[in-house]
Amino acid sequence: MNNKHQVVIVGGGPVGVALAVELGLRGVSCAVVERRPEPQKIPKGQNLTQRSMEHFYAWGIADEVRASRMLPPEYPMSGIIAYRDLCSEYWYAPPLREIVNSYYFQQNERLPQYLVEYVLRKRLAKLANVETRFGWRAETIEQDASGARVAIVQEGGERDVLHGDYVVGCDGGHSIVRRQIGIERSGSDFDQPMVLALFRSRELHEKLKRFPPRSTYRVLHPDLKGYWQFFGRVDVGESWFFHSPVPASTTRDNYDFHGLLQHVAGFSFACDFDYVGFWDLRIEVAEKYQAGRVFIAGDAAHSHPPYGGYGLNNGLDDVANLGWKLAAKLQGWGSDALLGSYSKERQPIFLETGRDFIEAGIQKDAVFLDRYSPQKDKAEFERAWQDHQGTAAPRVLTYEPHYEGSPIVYGPPGAASSARGSHTFKARAGHHLPPQLLSSGRNVFEELGPYFTLLAFDAEDRTAAAFAEAAKALGVPLKIVRDSYADGRAAYEAKLILVRPDRYVAWAADASPDDAKAILGKAAGRG
Repeated sequence: MNNKHQVVIVGGGPVGVALAVELGLRGVSCAVVERRPEPQKIPKGQNLTQRSMEHFYAWGIADEVRASRMLPPEYPMSGIIAYRDLCSEYWYAPPLREIVNSYYFQQNERLPQYLVEYVLRKRLAKLANVETRFGWRAETIEQDASGARVAIVQEGGERDVLHGDYVVGCDGGHSIVRRQIGIERSGSDFDQPMVLALFRSRELHEKLKRFPPRSTYRVLHPDLKGYWQFFGRVDVGESWFFHSPVPASTTRDNYDFHGLLQHVAGFSFACDFDYVGFWDLRIEVAEKYQAGRVFIAGDAAHSHPPYGGYGLNNGLDDVANLGWKLAAKLQGWGSDALLGSYSKERQPIFLETGRDFIEAGIQKDAVFLDRYSPQKDKAEFERAWQDHQGTAAPRVLTYEPHYEGSPIVYGPPGAASSARGSHTFKARAGHHLPPQLLSSGRNVFEELGPYFTLLAFDAEDRTAAAFAEAAKALGVPLKIVRDSYADGRAAYEAKLILVRPDRYVAWAADASPDDAKAILGKAAGRG
């Protein structure tokens, strides 16, 4: 075993292993420290966004992730929303993330998080520059101007110290890394314990055939202040998970969980429990994601209820953002300012995600349930219920995280990085690059380089040459993709598009810039 690495990653869940894959593929040596030898077989973090699937494509495992899916194709990733219980006459099946599939190179997917972890670990095992310390846990993290050190201990008592240029804490909501480097978190604590139950029931599957095939079944109950109760399929026919608020005094032994399931369903059914656990309903985000040579990502940086699938997906976006920046710095062409942009770009995204999408959604449902009821006024309730159905799609359409306010992109004046945006095929600085076909028939995403890519459509030879010279002078890896400005590519509304390694647009324009070196230098944090 080696004690010296460029990056030491504390936490080997999906975010930590994904970061090791990202760095390993970029030639960075790293070590992963994880106390659990195997992933927990708890089906959390199931709803993978299009962006997450693009990351898996970049890591060469998108097909393997999709092949691990347990639900058949006829079961879409969206769900049922019902009033009071699953026997209610008031229910609807809203379209969700699939409605924005066309704006991304990969479609969204659904499978249990532990299956994703198995695929990631398999990919990790093929990278010779990554060392894994599964069955070890971190005890202390120290840093100085020359590097960082992580003292680790194995379950049997063996101890070691890992040295790295940088440390990244991907060690969950109770992150020892975050606590030891002194980063505070804040947010909303709803003071509400929740239960997560895993169970098997073929009878429940049969009785839910009243609905079209769906992955989840969510109940809005007027007594629960907008908090969710929902069933989710692990497979088709038998395995389920269930979330619900429970009283503060609830334990595994003093509560009738079978009765709770039947109450939410609205009918009786037999089931066998495999797991019962608890979590607290709160939303928290760290004040920053970096302290010196130590970074945090995933649940160590932001945590929230499993509503809307924001957790794992935001963690994977953290990985895609931080990974290339660490590699750039370690390989000599990135800067400390580039590393600093990680926190500036990612922290505002989750701050708004938690506040404006998760918490606001809970409050909106609470107001609806308090105001409208078929017992109070059936006609008024039915009109409001119809309006409620129309809110799901707009929320998906407006969740479009972007970095317009980043110091390393050419966003509009006065812009701010935000979770709110709009979906369009126009190439916009700070936004995710939409897919388009090249004249060769290949998608743009299939031609992107591992670092920066300049898409040059009908560009003059001197423009491409100017960027090539700038890249050489700065030592910044750059691939130039030339093509005609025709067909779907005209939807970009820009003939020149500088694409970052994480598939976000750094700069877009129609005309050649006066100083290509300044454009590329700023994107690499050297402007």
